[in-house]
Amino acid sequence: MTIGIVVFPGSNCDRDLRWAMEGCLRRPTRFLWHEERDLAGVEAVILPGGFSYGDYLRCGAIARFAPILEEVRRFALAGGPVLGICNGFQVLTEMGLLPGALTRNRDLHFRCEPAVLEVSPGCCGWLRGYSEGATIALPIAHGEGRYQVDASTLHRLREGGQVVLRYHDNPNGSAGDVAGVCNERGNVLGLMPHPERACDPLLGGVDGRPLLASLGRG
Repeated sequence: MTIGIVVFPGSNCDRDLRWAMEGCLRRPTRFLWHEERDLAGVEAVILPGGFSYGDYLRCGAIARFAPILEEVRRFALAGGPVLGICNGFQVLTEMGLLPGALTRNRDLHFRCEPAVLEVSPGCCGWLRGYSEGATIALPIAHGEGRYQVDASTLHRLREGGQVVLRYHDNPNGSAGDVAGVCNERGNVLGLMPHPERACDPLLGGVDGRPLLASLGRG
């Protein structure tokens, strides 16, 4: 299975992802430049962290118009596994593939630290490698990771099992302690923490491996 990793001008975690997928999990990858339109042979797509298009306007606001994302949208709506990490999560909300928005952290500071999370996999194929209520630790590195959504939508997400990752000690002020949400179908996941930085016992632990190894399939 080849994993497509979208690369925008300003992406800075694309090579981290390739290293994690190929070096730790032995899964082949292919970089997808933002101007491409070809997903042939790709069986899952990951939008990495970074600062797509310099984060001008707001995070992910310009990236959503990239040609490659037209194909990613079709791929996701057809049930293809799509993962957005950090900036990739921001892009998925801007595209409307996931509800809500990511805004400046509550304290207006960039946060770079380990985060303890509770996992509620529900229907999310990307999290099938974890048990319900599992506690994991993944690094965060963001200045605009505060998940914002209105109360009624948050209630609907909770009731539908779409709030799949929650912070134990909320670092950014996210509504409902949300660290990650998935779509109703469970094939699209967005999260602010970085699983690709937790795939080696010598470099941040291995709690991110089950997520990346699942490839989003239920």
